[in-house]
Formats: sequence, structure tokens, C-alpha cells
Amino acid sequence: MLVVTHSGRPEAVTATEEAAAALTAAGFTPVLAGEDVPGMAFHDIELAMILGGDGTILRAAELARAAGVPLLGINLGHVGFLAESERDDITEAVRRIAAGDYTVEERTTLQVQVQVPGRADPVTSWALNEAALEKAEPARMVEVVIEVDDRPLSSFGCDGVVLATSTGSTAHAFSAGGPVVWPEVDSLIVVPLSAHALFARPLVVGPRSVVAVEVLTRSPSPAVLVCDGRRHIEVPAGSRVEVRRSPVPVRLARLTPAPFTDRLVHKFALPVAGWRGRPPELHAGHAARRRHDDPDRTDED
Repeated sequence: MLVVTHSGRPEAVTATEEAAAALTAAGFTPVLAGEDVPGMAFHDIELAMILGGDGTILRAAELARAAGVPLLGINLGHVGFLAESERDDITEAVRRIAAGDYTVEERTTLQVQVQVPGRADPVTSWALNEAALEKAEPARMVEVVIEVDDRPLSSFGCDGVVLATSTGSTAHAFSAGGPVVWPEVDSLIVVPLSAHALFARPLVVGPRSVVAVEVLTRSPSPAVLVCDGRRHIEVPAGSRVEVRRSPVPVRLARLTPAPFTDRLVHKFALPVAGWRGRPPELHAGHAARRRHDDPDRTDED
């Protein structure tokens, strides 16, 4: 079991010691990220347990994505939208993992390439949440043109453009005014940042679309592309950024089948007082109609 933690926080150190003890007692070999364990290869890892916030989970995704190792987040941060459990649930989480009582879901990632003038090969990267093109000079705008599927859409001056997955719709894109998109919606979200234009609304495009952002040669400021807040690529004027769906997902371990709506309410503390829900007789009729539409569906689904 790979253990990834935010080692700079005393709470994380204590939680890591607790997790390591629980994992050992359950028959796992806990391996701290960065440890050199003789004879161990990444395919020996069953799962990665992450102790921290979303930033720590994104760091763990860098380690685990290529090998397809599922990530289980234990939230020690504030919102922790990617996390599955809270700090007090470490022992129970380990028990469920040891019993194989968890599911794994795949989250779409973005494949990113940047073509820089004068460079033959593009610079490549990837993102789980978002690839954010941001102006490199705070006092100036960056001039861009947006392209979707090889066709120009609009050009404007702005502070930047966020290109996000559905998973990342609740991260940087959300704070910039983008829509919340349910994770099962396979899409690419485009959110301009402080754009000086009449048509600069957030866009949601399909999974097979390719979105490009060109930094115009007349741009007052160069740009920088930041993938998941971790990987930086310089984007001078005249560069072209292309983003598409990657064939390599990130795998997240889930302990509960709670719907995404419940996660939104819990993580953002949304007010739902007064909700009564569907009356029992209408709920029964609704369930029957759903089974008629999908004979394999059960009431538990």
C-alpha cells in the first residue's frame, strides 16, 4: 500500500503513523512515497492511500496514474473534493480495503501539448483537474484566440483561460464562474478568466473535441500553462496550446456509492433544510418506470 502524505503538517504526520499501524495490522506493507524498498515494483502496489487535501491527491496522481493504481483520499484539508473519507475514518477505511469492500471509478484526464515558436517538438503534459493558461505579467493582459475542432471561435484579451475536466469543474474552473459538471459527463470545459469580450462565456464541449488556445503574437504579455497547479510550461507569444481527452485515466477508489449531489451538499455545506423529497407513492412509481426503461436496474441502483 503506497502512502502519500503532506509531510509538512503535524496533523498529517500523526495521521500517517495511525494509517501505517492500521495497514500493518491488516496485513499490508505500507510504503511511504519516496521510500526505496528493495525488490518492490509499482505493480506490487494494490492501492495508494493519500493523507491530505486535494493538492496531495493530485501529487499522488502523478505517481500512480501511469501504473493504474487506484487512489483513496483521506481528507486532511479544507474542502477535499477528491477525497473519499475524513480524518476520523482511517481505521474503518483500512478495514474496508482489506476486505476488498470498495469500488474503483475512472476519471478522465487531459492530454496537453504546447507548440512553442522555434521549437520542433511540442512540450507535453497532462491534467486531472485542469490546464490553466495564465498571463505571465500581472499588470498586462494576454491576447488569445480560442479554437474548437480546427475552427476559430473568438479572440479577446484576458487574464487567462481554464481548460478543465468534469472532475476539475469544482476546482479552478468553478472559482472562475464555470459550471459544475457531474463526473460521469465526459466533457471538456473552457472558462475564460476576466475576458474583455462580449462573447466569453464558459463552454462545455464533447469528449472527442480538441480545444486550442493560441497566444497571439501581438499579446502584451506572455503566458504560462499550469497543469493541476503542479506542472508549469512557459507559453510565449505565438505559441499554441492544444488540449484533448487523454486515453490514460486516473483511478479513484470509492468506499460509498453516495451520489454526486450528496458530495456537493456535504463539501460546500449547501443549504437543503426544508427538503421533503418525492412522496413514497410517487417514488415507487418512478422506480418502476426506471426498471421498465432498464430491466437490469434494481431499486438499490
